[in-house]
Amino acid sequence: MSAPAPEGSASPASQAGFMPLVTVVDFHHARGPEVEKWFGVPEGSDPAAEYDWTLLPFMALSDGAHASTEDFSYFTLLKPARGDNPATSLFGISCTRQMDASQLLNRPADVTRSTVQKAVVVIADSPQYFGMLRERLSMVTSAWFAQREFTDCEILRRFQESLQEEKERGMLSEEEDRDQYLGLSLRELVREFRWQTLVLLKCCLLQPKMLFFGSRCERLCMMQFSLISLIPGLLRNLQDCGGPELAEYEKRLSKPTSLRTSDRNSLLSYMGLPLQIFGKGSLFGPYTPLQQLDILADFGTKSYIVGSTNSLLLQQKDRYSDILINLDDDTINITSASLRTALALSASDRRWIDFITQEVNDTWDEKNPGRPNHMGYRGSEEFIRLQFEEYLLALISSVKYHSYLTTNAGKGNVALPHVEGDPSTDFGVEWVEYWTRTENYRIWDAHTDSLLFDIIEPKHPCAGGLTVDDVQRRIQQQVQDLHLDERFAAGKEVLGRNAAAARDKASTMFNKFYADMEAMREAQRKRAEEAKAASATTQKNGATTPNTDASKTQQTVNSVGAKAGAYIGSWASWAGEKRKQGWTSRSSSGTSNSGGGWGFGRKSKATDSESEKNGGSPLTSPRISTSGFFSSGEKRRSMYSQGSMEAIVDDDRPTSQPSFSESVLDAAESEGSSSPVSPRKPQQLPSSPISVASKDKDATEVTGINRVISAETTPAAAGNKIPEATATSADVKAVETKAIDTETAEPKAAGLEKKESTTA
Repeated sequence: MSAPAPEGSASPASQAGFMPLVTVVDFHHARGPEVEKWFGVPEGSDPAAEYDWTLLPFMALSDGAHASTEDFSYFTLLKPARGDNPATSLFGISCTRQMDASQLLNRPADVTRSTVQKAVVVIADSPQYFGMLRERLSMVTSAWFAQREFTDCEILRRFQESLQEEKERGMLSEEEDRDQYLGLSLRELVREFRWQTLVLLKCCLLQPKMLFFGSRCERLCMMQFSLISLIPGLLRNLQDCGGPELAEYEKRLSKPTSLRTSDRNSLLSYMGLPLQIFGKGSLFGPYTPLQQLDILADFGTKSYIVGSTNSLLLQQKDRYSDILINLDDDTINITSASLRTALALSASDRRWIDFITQEVNDTWDEKNPGRPNHMGYRGSEEFIRLQFEEYLLALISSVKYHSYLTTNAGKGNVALPHVEGDPSTDFGVEWVEYWTRTENYRIWDAHTDSLLFDIIEPKHPCAGGLTVDDVQRRIQQQVQDLHLDERFAAGKEVLGRNAAAARDKASTMFNKFYADMEAMREAQRKRAEEAKAASATTQKNGATTPNTDASKTQQTVNSVGAKAGAYIGSWASWAGEKRKQGWTSRSSSGTSNSGGGWGFGRKSKATDSESEKNGGSPLTSPRISTSGFFSSGEKRRSMYSQGSMEAIVDDDRPTSQPSFSESVLDAAESEGSSSPVSPRKPQQLPSSPISVASKDKDATEVTGINRVISAETTPAAAGNKIPEATATSADVKAVETKAIDTETAEPKAAGLEKKESTTA
């Protein structure tokens, strides 16, 4: 056995002389996808039937390819063993395009659909130059469709001949690094998945069932190629990835015996790279159609990395995957519990991948994502690849040192003096334990020296415990993941606008309030000036104004006195007439009050008319109610009860305030008796008939009545507004004198009353 070919050499399949093939896959409306033509093979031969490539049409025309004008698909094929040539893997790339069937110059009879969809496929023995091949395939397919005549395939024939000529001259096997030509750059991979990029790489080494899903087939395939390209030399040693039964890589592998430290390829080969994650029981299918699911579910398929554009696999992710990577929303779903525990990054791992992520973000250029914005080394494709290469070398050296410590645990102090503890713990204890049970670890450990740690120092690139910088970096990364800065910026902008509007409104309100206060202050000042001027004018004319007010007050007092005199005169005339006629002739049925004393009910309309003839008018004092004497009521109270006259209180009158009649009669009785009588308490009268009082007694009663009336008919009680003026004792005396004069004319008034009663 010999060591594997250097990284820049061709794979065994290319050494066997496999020439690139070109084929056309058509989508038939009735039969579905089918191989239409082959270029680069003998006339009449069909490699699809010869190598049992029944799924080639479905791999070339991916699901959802009709949704775009141009799409690319990458897939793997298994080439069976022929003679001395062992079974190996081939790689296909297809360019799918479609056009309107009405644009064809010669439309065939079997074209019944509105569109024509075809794929031009190139099959080669290595995917390492697919980046360059993709651009050429796109131009050739576009030119062929532009002819609008698919029977003319000269351009496809010449394309295949050019690829074969380059293969014969060795142009497709040159010793140069073509990993960066895979289409999707590593910068975009790190930019999209950030710290989870390291999770995906360590997951590949554990060889689980990895399922990638995405609606765009080209991006789906390129993401997988970019991921496995992080393992140095793996893209040139994929001869066993076409099927789970292939294991040719291990058969050709031997333990290296020499090392040239100045030669990078020699160093990688001595350290056991590449780590062969596709061997016995493994499969790699960048695009895997649904027709290939039986291979994934086969018992012999232990691990794989496949991609699909059909969402039906999402519904059965637990069956077909241990980890699901959804490229549409950039999420990773680990369904296996043991795998989830093993893939937890340590503090050193997180510090290392955060450093790379920060470099990519700081040098990101939207116009040219594949290169840093400063066009320098840091953050470039080469920088990222060398960082991952250094990480893998430190990983395998630390694991080798861990195995050395475990093997020589009972032989005393065998630890290296410059190495502290077990450096493999910085890579994750669970992950190291999980990796030691994989197939690629077995191959690597069996074909490498046990003292690799003497070549590469067994130490994590970012060894050490968790620090404050790690916490700050992780918080910053989480803020970026949650887009909190963008949300805070939007919220800050909205808050700033609202604050500005609030300030404007508050300023407007304060300005208006200040203006109103100033206007009010000015108005008060003007009123004060006007009042001051009016006061000065009043002081100048001070002699005339008091005389005018006094004359007005005198006139008001005289008017009130005249009204009171007229009223008393009419009442005295009426009372005298009633005494002459006798009280019994005017009484009516009613109830008596047991309290005794004089009392009157409401007068009739005839009494009102008589009062008006005598010149009387009702007063407006609130204590002298006009309803008791001048309004006609339906109920009348009897003035006699059991042979005596009693005072009856009307039901309509408030009990808390005595009526005018009660006050007058009580006052009259109080002057005729030796003891005073309360105006609110009625007094019992003699049960004998009342005789006609003498003229002197009447004058005495009238004088008492005048005193009561003059006390209650003051300007304030009558409701007249007289500023600071009251009736004097001289006015009251004049009113009493007038009332006595009226009483002198009683016979004349009585005669008129008698005449009116007869007429009625």
